[in-house]
Amino acid sequence: MSAGTATASPRQLAWARRHRAVTSFWKEYRRNRAGLFGLAVLALFVLSALLVPLLVGEDALSVTRPPGEPLQPPSGEFLLGTDRSGRSVLDLVLWGSRVSLTVGFAATFISIALGGLIGILAGHFHGWPSAVLLRITDWFLVMPTLVLAVALAAVLGRSMSTIIIAIGVTSWPTTARLVRAQTLAVEARPYIERARALGGGHWHVMTRHVLPNVMPIVLAQTTLMVAGAILTESTVAFLGLGDPTIPSWGSTIQAARDVGAVSSGMWWYILPPGIAIALVALAFTLCGRAIEGVLNPRLRTGK
Repeated sequence: MSAGTATASPRQLAWARRHRAVTSFWKEYRRNRAGLFGLAVLALFVLSALLVPLLVGEDALSVTRPPGEPLQPPSGEFLLGTDRSGRSVLDLVLWGSRVSLTVGFAATFISIALGGLIGILAGHFHGWPSAVLLRITDWFLVMPTLVLAVALAAVLGRSMSTIIIAIGVTSWPTTARLVRAQTLAVEARPYIERARALGGGHWHVMTRHVLPNVMPIVLAQTTLMVAGAILTESTVAFLGLGDPTIPSWGSTIQAARDVGAVSSGMWWYILPPGIAIALVALAFTLCGRAIEGVLNPRLRTGK
């Protein structure tokens, strides 16, 4: 043991371990070209969502004083043409990225937190508590997520927060099932029995032993859930249940359909938001698969 290691504090040792873990994770992740492509696309959309208030003023989204004429084709002034109100479609797509990513991340946080909590509780406790949690999970699992989200959005009102809650509380069962299976596998290991024999209670076992071991699968599931949440938000907005005052990709596609963009050949109105949805969903999926390959040694050795 070196003198520097011997004199290092426990906090310094912990940070050193975390640094080595992050370095090793990135070394393995960058070997996956699809994952790097997804990360680059995702970084581009996140950057545009953060900078769009500086690039496009909110006055450009006004329907009463639009900057152009309705349904103009692409030109030097409007690269992707204008919508039915005369607003730039490019501006709508940029602002839509802000809305879709916000809904995707927020709804995924609710879903992962709820699914992770129920999954750990259902796997740790046995008997009737586990049976009740599993029956609730099964009920949500067999119910169509989109139908429940649409029903909640219709009941609670048309707003972005309503869509976030509706998606979050209807998409957690898959995470709960995965976390419960991992919890059962972790608690079957010998060191859990030793922890209990030494006086470790339920809280100690769940937070110190189970939670760190289920975090990798939760992290991989998170990236996949964001893509699903964005698709669900776009679908709900397309059905007219989103906030009409906030531009999103789904509401832009709905407006394009209402004016007959497909039959009229106005591709600049309907294609850009659809391509943006597909690219973001693909980027999150590629990142999720890459993370899963890094965290799961069996998948890594199988490549």
